[in-house]
Amino acid sequence: MKVRRFKRGLIVAVILIAVVASLGAAWVHHLGKVHRHCIKIAGTLFAEYAMKHGGTFPYHTNGFGDALLQLVKGRPEAIAFICGPGDDGHVFSNALHVPEEECSRIYVQGLSHTNDPGLCILFDRRSVRGGDHFYGSGKSLREVCMLDGSMQTIPDERWAEFGKHQVELLVAAGFKREIAMHYYLEAF
Repeated sequence: MKVRRFKRGLIVAVILIAVVASLGAAWVHHLGKVHRHCIKIAGTLFAEYAMKHGGTFPYHTNGFGDALLQLVKGRPEAIAFICGPGDDGHVFSNALHVPEEECSRIYVQGLSHTNDPGLCILFDRRSVRGGDHFYGSGKSLREVCMLDGSMQTIPDERWAEFGKHQVELLVAAGFKREIAMHYYLEAF
């Protein structure tokens, strides 16, 4: 009787160890994708850039793609942080000019550290299940970097409301409404 119970216990223990090991392997695989495109680090890059440039953030007359290129100029390791999930950064790595429509994140240029900290400065062009931090799982959402460097996640169902509010904040900051709306086309 004791031998039979011991064998059952051993089998259960082996099964539990196998399950835990496979879950652990899946988690390690998941960690390889997590934070590869961390928008929180992008906020730090913006703050650092502004400190070096009199409080202003990158700006370029060719559009935000080239402005983002200025942010990572001479820092190829920083490219991943201005690219959204699923973007390997090749566009920025190979470019002298970055067309806005090829960027996986949208950068709102023309802001400085004196603007409303509730303004969004960088956000995912497209929503992704789980965002960068929980890539591939959970709700579809966009990660956004606020002017103060903080990060938020905006679920798809709140994106239109968020975008419309951001347009109003940009207009209050002196942007023309058409330019402000250009950043948040999907909200309208």
